[in-house]
Amino acid sequence: MKGIGAVLIDIDGVLTVSWKALPGAVEAMERLRAADLPLVLVTNTTSRTRAAVAGRLAREGFPVGADDILTAPTATAAYLRAHHPAARCLLINSGEVGADLAGVELVGEGEREGEPEGAAGRDAPDVIVFGGAGPEFSYPVLNRAFRHLQRGAHLVAMHRNLYWRTADGFDLDTGAFLPGLERAAGVTATVTGKPSPAFFDTALAHLGVPASEALMVGDDIESDVLAAQRHGITGVLVKTGKYLPETHRTADGTPDHVLDSFAGLPGLLGYT
Repeated sequence: MKGIGAVLIDIDGVLTVSWKALPGAVEAMERLRAADLPLVLVTNTTSRTRAAVAGRLAREGFPVGADDILTAPTATAAYLRAHHPAARCLLINSGEVGADLAGVELVGEGEREGEPEGAAGRDAPDVIVFGGAGPEFSYPVLNRAFRHLQRGAHLVAMHRNLYWRTADGFDLDTGAFLPGLERAAGVTATVTGKPSPAFFDTALAHLGVPASEALMVGDDIESDVLAAQRHGITGVLVKTGKYLPETHRTADGTPDHVLDSFAGLPGLLGYT
């Protein structure tokens, strides 16, 4: 593991499950901090702002602040400001992340039940933005998004995660809904969170290291680990969170390293 100068770390399923610290995770983070190893927490979490995530992690004992965290919403805001400046954006998301969408104009749904076709008119959104799934992903909301896409709205998704692990088990996420909407509307979403290359580029720029000197730790073999490896980053898969043996076995590639949990990372890096 010589030559690793910085670490990218997923949060949900790696450090925590349902925002409760996994065994040994806090101590492992403290050892990385003691070694002065630069790190950034990279997460597709769409239910909390960076400040809220940092506060929740701090209450669990993790030595991190908001500046250590890169979320899918902050990456999405950067993408929208660059590629759709002044666009009217309809956000469909479970959670309040408006504070991390600086410079983005968020609008209401426009068309309402009972309005005639096209009634939204010039008030219709220019971009449909999908965050994390939850009760907000109802049939009426998805159907109105479908109609806006038919009228020419662009589709942006913070991620394509199929599910995530909670204290009660797995819950469906945006990736369980997005492909059907794309197929029905004849469009392809631009993904701004993991596993998009732009997301990893942003994380590497934050750390100030090239991909060859970075390591990514995640529980999602596709979106976290193999995506990072395709970007030139060393990948480490942990067997916590959403990890499933069958998903590991049938994946399109092989992780550079596999650990039982994040607690084993300092040892892998030689910080014993």
